Amino acid sequence: MMNLNALKIDPEFQGKIPPLTFEELNQLEANILRDGRIINPIIVWQGLIVDGHNRYTIAKKHPEIPFTVHEKEFASRYEAIIWICKNQLGRRNLTPEQKKYLVGKQYEAEKSSHGEIRKESHDENGRFHRSYQIDNSGDVKKTCDRIAAENNMSGISVIRAESFAKGIDAAEEAVPGTRQKVLSGEVKPTAAEIASVARAPPEERPALVAEICKSKEQKPPKPPAKKQKAPPAVAAPLPDVSTFDEEAPDEEPTSTPAPSEPIFPQKENEPLKVDRQQILEIANNRYHVKQLANGAAMLCEVSGAANSMMRRWESVFREYPDILSDAENRASVGRTIQKLRDYLKNLEDKMEELL
Repeated sequence: MMNLNALKIDPEFQGKIPPLTFEELNQLEANILRDGRIINPIIVWQGLIVDGHNRYTIAKKHPEIPFTVHEKEFASRYEAIIWICKNQLGRRNLTPEQKKYLVGKQYEAEKSSHGEIRKESHDENGRFHRSYQIDNSGDVKKTCDRIAAENNMSGISVIRAESFAKGIDAAEEAVPGTRQKVLSGEVKPTAAEIASVARAPPEERPALVAEICKSKEQKPPKPPAKKQKAPPAVAAPLPDVSTFDEEAPDEEPTSTPAPSEPIFPQKENEPLKVDRQQILEIANNRYHVKQLANGAAMLCEVSGAANSMMRRWESVFREYPDILSDAENRASVGRTIQKLRDYLKNLEDKMEELL
């Protein structure tokens, strides 16, 4: 059995593998403990894990559990990434975002591997460096069409998936943790918004990512608009609106379609005349009065806060499993849970007093 310390996690490889949920990871650990061994091998290339990161974590947590290691051969990192993407696309239930990301990374890696030229050198301090120059002289269109056929999608979707994947990577580099939020569906920016991150200057990306995530995650839901009585039918709005009050930015006008023909009596070719008071009434009727939220309207805040807490906890436990495996960390989590229990018990007592 290979020494676990000889295995290494490569962040680029690990980033291509959709992580298990907290419940899935616990179930995997329970299955391994029940079987008394890790059945599937940890697959590595040059000592770097390309499949089996969760099994590796569990093996480190339970060093008494036997495991096996399978060494694969790849000509380059690009070939390793291609294998990882294809392996994940073929064996896991994926969210649409995860599939799009993997397809994009596979396409990007395959294009790069067509004309890879490796350069190795040492800097003035003697440190070793390896770089790659890419010559995309291969038949990229055939690559795109093949990947599209393998994943039951169109060629243009593969190209868009590559832009999406580049945007995800740029967002992750700017604000660590963004990749998992987007791919898990915790936040749901559009593909165009994500792709725009890669095109933005690096210094502008953190603010752009924050804005994208904020608009999808923290924007409060709009209360339902109060139905307004339709104003009396009048002629279409006049070109001169100088007598109208300026529209307030935080108020939402109700939509009132104008009739296709004026109803005011008029002679042929005679300019339409509307009383100024009628114009003001039309303008005033476009707005609705703001209303204070009540308890029923704010129930969504209570539910949303609880769901947000559970999502954030699950994400932390999944990304940092030593929080639960380390005795000191586990005790700290237990104290936090007890504080929540005390709070919820006091809340229940208050609710019973109001009955």
